[in-house]
Amino acid sequence: MTTPTSALRFVIVTGMSGAGRRTACHTLEDLGWYVVDNLPPQLLPELAQIARDRDFARVAVGIDVRTRSAFQQIPAAFDALGRDGVVPQILFLDADDAAIVRRQESVRRPLPLQGEGGLLDGAERERQLLATLRASADLVIDTSNLNVHQLSDRVKHVFGSHDDPDIQFTVMSFGFKNGVPIDADMVFDVRFLPNPHWVPDLRPQTGLSQAVSNYVLGHAEAGEFLDHATELLAVVKPGYVREGKRLATVAIGCTGGKHRSTAMAVELARRLRAVGIASQVLHRDLGKE
Repeated sequence: MTTPTSALRFVIVTGMSGAGRRTACHTLEDLGWYVVDNLPPQLLPELAQIARDRDFARVAVGIDVRTRSAFQQIPAAFDALGRDGVVPQILFLDADDAAIVRRQESVRRPLPLQGEGGLLDGAERERQLLATLRASADLVIDTSNLNVHQLSDRVKHVFGSHDDPDIQFTVMSFGFKNGVPIDADMVFDVRFLPNPHWVPDLRPQTGLSQAVSNYVLGHAEAGEFLDHATELLAVVKPGYVREGKRLATVAIGCTGGKHRSTAMAVELARRLRAVGIASQVLHRDLGKE
């Protein structure tokens, strides 16, 4: 995939029915993006040309399984965009089956590919149809445990800036007790560090406090880990850019996502920015019991 030669930022918003695609599109529209929903894939190059002619800087297109067989035309459409110097980013919204069934039942609507079967049958057909697109996504957001406001905040977090770095890393802290984030490109485990939970004065605080941060980062192993992690991301960055991946999520986990992972995520993002790599921090589990 080639590097884009124009200032146009072009995002494909797709994913599972019930995972929040409409919320993501509405949020992008509120951020000033030009948004087109349910566009047949073969019209993507034409839309990109119209956007250039009208000097649109940021365009988002919602695509889902309602287009059905048109999904087969997506690779050709992406190739045509690439020849015109436009490299689309793919935002994929996902959710587990339980969340999708719960949401569809609440609105009393069947899934597009459900047919005569049940909701789970429709979800499985969608996952099969979307598998290749999900594997190619620049950013996957798992919305299983997010409400519409939290999803909107996550989209704003990633797409709210007018800057257009060659790649942007989101460094996410999380707790293993709440599950490994399925939307992470890389996962690091910092449970090898001493746990501030067992220090009475530090237990009620979080990794955002100076005291906990000093405790976590004060161990030599923390500094060594951060050195290697920063070097690793500097190594993979050119390859991601070359392959057209412009968004990547690096997850750092500890037991609960409150102390060690939070402090380490903040420091890793700071170090990345210090060497010229765009990065931001997201704390998935901070505030959870």
